[in-house]
Amino acid sequence: MKNYLEPVPRKRRVNALATVLLSLAATPAFAQASAPAATEPAAGASDAAAPAQQAADAAAPAPTGFWERSNLLGNMGGLRDTLGDHGITLSLQETSEYLYNTSGGTNRGGAYQGLTQFGFNVDTGKAVGLPGGTFNVSALQIHGTNLTQRYLQTLQTATGIEANSTTRLWELWYQQSLLDGKVDVKVGQQSVDQEFMVSQNAATFMNATFGWPVLPSTDLPAGGPAYPLSSLGVRLRVKPSDAWTAMVGVFDGNPAGRSDGDAQVLNAHGTNFNLRSGTFVIGEVQYALNAPPADPKAPQPAGLPGTYKLGVWYQSQHANDPRYGTDGLSLANPDSNGIAATHRGNYGFYAVADQMVWRPSADSPRSVGVFARVMGAPGDRNIVDFAANAGVTLKAPFKGRDNDVAGIAVGYAKIGSHARGLDGDTGVYTTPGYPVRRAETVVEATYQYQVTPWWQMQADLQHFFRPGGGIPNPNAAGARIGDETVVGVRTTITF
Repeated sequence: MKNYLEPVPRKRRVNALATVLLSLAATPAFAQASAPAATEPAAGASDAAAPAQQAADAAAPAPTGFWERSNLLGNMGGLRDTLGDHGITLSLQETSEYLYNTSGGTNRGGAYQGLTQFGFNVDTGKAVGLPGGTFNVSALQIHGTNLTQRYLQTLQTATGIEANSTTRLWELWYQQSLLDGKVDVKVGQQSVDQEFMVSQNAATFMNATFGWPVLPSTDLPAGGPAYPLSSLGVRLRVKPSDAWTAMVGVFDGNPAGRSDGDAQVLNAHGTNFNLRSGTFVIGEVQYALNAPPADPKAPQPAGLPGTYKLGVWYQSQHANDPRYGTDGLSLANPDSNGIAATHRGNYGFYAVADQMVWRPSADSPRSVGVFARVMGAPGDRNIVDFAANAGVTLKAPFKGRDNDVAGIAVGYAKIGSHARGLDGDTGVYTTPGYPVRRAETVVEATYQYQVTPWWQMQADLQHFFRPGGGIPNPNAAGARIGDETVVGVRTTITF
């Protein structure tokens, strides 16, 4: 749901920018994805690092120096070690960003957005003697203003952390590993974007479509069980070999519980533990090319790693037709009863590819990776019926900058056939010349600068073509919203 808010007062804009600059000067974390990072590696993710180097890193003692350690607060006077002895791992991360719309949109202007993530994992083997179990709880404190809602009105949200300001529970689940790790089951409140439709290379970029893509976030009730929302459910993962992984999840169909308002308001604090809103089912098969074997002593593959995924989802609730009413007339027709026709259920398909395409040597930090994702859904019941995104990333682009990443990517969202038809009908029946939406495209260029292992800065540039697919400009009668150029900076600190 779009929220039309009042312009941000100048004083608040200045204070927000100052907050970002102070955090930059204060001396952030490993790559913050376009959506908040998972608390565990995504299933089937390929690791581009050399296996020998990984083993050496694991054997080496963790650095304790302020600039070398993995988090700002270090061992916290021995607290982390003490908790670790009992199987407890704490995590705390702050992401702050300021983005500014320099042209086009409904208005020029900037917005500060911030996200604090807190969580802890419990290894039940260490904690209570139950091997193979993991308990996880995480919470979000979201603060700031949404640039997309205020100035852009795009389908592909400018940043993956945009959400209503609040403090909310995010995930609350228990996972049990079985059969020597070949099978695991996760039960509880889960955010699907942490494991399904994931592209590791796409996670470099800030636009939300490179995290949880625009198609499910637009077409599913409440945007689906994805950041900042989650749903009760169960996920089964089977890994019969190093190369193959299969996952299936069954979740409540609407994380808000109902569809008569803003989902983030209806479930303001993430505590609507609902099982009465239909069913959302998603399945995914993954193939890891040249995957490092689980046994570090086994021969390592010589080829470059990649991951390929195919998936399908189904939502059991009825879906409204964007164009026709129950009387068969266009909803734009003044004679229509205004009640949308419904379709039984909704579904979609997707494919994901991540591939390293170049690395000068097996032990080199420098590499080039590419990604592509395509997905589709029926146009008679969805606003977006086809979406795709693709890009290329360069790790260690300069000598001595082993953990920096540069990248460029493009995202595309096509308006569904019935939604386009409604626009045409509106032009015929009520508003001559009403624009017909077609598609929206965003191009993003970004650079992640790893200041320390616990501090990352990211510069970003995005350009949107035909925002919203070509929607009318509310401030200029008869005109579409103009193409937009957004610049921004993000800083991420892991405590």
